[in-house]
Amino acid sequence: MSVKRFRAGDLQLAYRLVNSGRQRLRGLRGQTQKSAPGSVPLVFVHGLSFFSYDWVPVASALGREAACLDMRGFGDSDWSGDYSVPAMAGDIGALLEHLGWARAIVIGHSMGGRNAAYFAARNPRRVAGLALIDYAPEYASAGVQRAAQSVTAVPDVFPSVDAAMAHFKAAREKRVRFEAYLLKVEGGFAVKRDTWFRDQYRKLLETGALPKPRVDMWKALARLRVPTLVVRGSRSELFAAETVDKVKAANPAICVVEVDAGHNVAADNITGLVAALRPFVEKGSVAL
Repeated sequence: MSVKRFRAGDLQLAYRLVNSGRQRLRGLRGQTQKSAPGSVPLVFVHGLSFFSYDWVPVASALGREAACLDMRGFGDSDWSGDYSVPAMAGDIGALLEHLGWARAIVIGHSMGGRNAAYFAARNPRRVAGLALIDYAPEYASAGVQRAAQSVTAVPDVFPSVDAAMAHFKAAREKRVRFEAYLLKVEGGFAVKRDTWFRDQYRKLLETGALPKPRVDMWKALARLRVPTLVVRGSRSELFAAETVDKVKAANPAICVVEVDAGHNVAADNITGLVAALRPFVEKGSVAL
């Protein structure tokens, strides 16, 4: 799966295109999927500890044209001096412009869900549907603390790919993923992620709080006027079960479903996630 690039303002951003044209990709259990002609495409936006590669299997299994974006500061995209929600959400619009897609179903995980929700609230005509994977504007404090400890514990440089895999306790079959996730640098390999994000979590551990967000994401959820599905991992340490009621209260039109998984829903239970997404995607698959 080759990485493609485009300009978004003064940045060069990267993405992976799935099920495009005649291309066929391997889906779940050895089956192949082909994009349905004239259907609304998908855009996937990853979370903090992930990148575009992690969403290719889900996109492939859903069987329609899709683009998996590397957010600014991640993967093969440029680093930036602006990681505000409006700036990162704007990159979704820039990707749609680059691809010539008038509308798309946008699927965002965790931090990517935040950016996707903001984009959808501001640009309802560009979004045929919105799926938020284990994202809510409020996360459980204990889960945030554990996430901060995990992010800040990542070394600046790993001596080898194997050392990185050992650090993340990754299975042997994940080697290809880590070869794509790591950048060759002096002294070894580094995670393809701007250290700015790690530094924000260091501040959290030092002060007990992340910097106050500049946008109110609860208001963004309330403003959503596009079909919206929230998929919560039933074992998520971040998206607490009691927060579901707050999400529904913010916008009663939001549909919430649960999948037997932790926060990393795509890795923990890809079959369950695809089963939750498929009817939502098919319902929003009107021709452009």
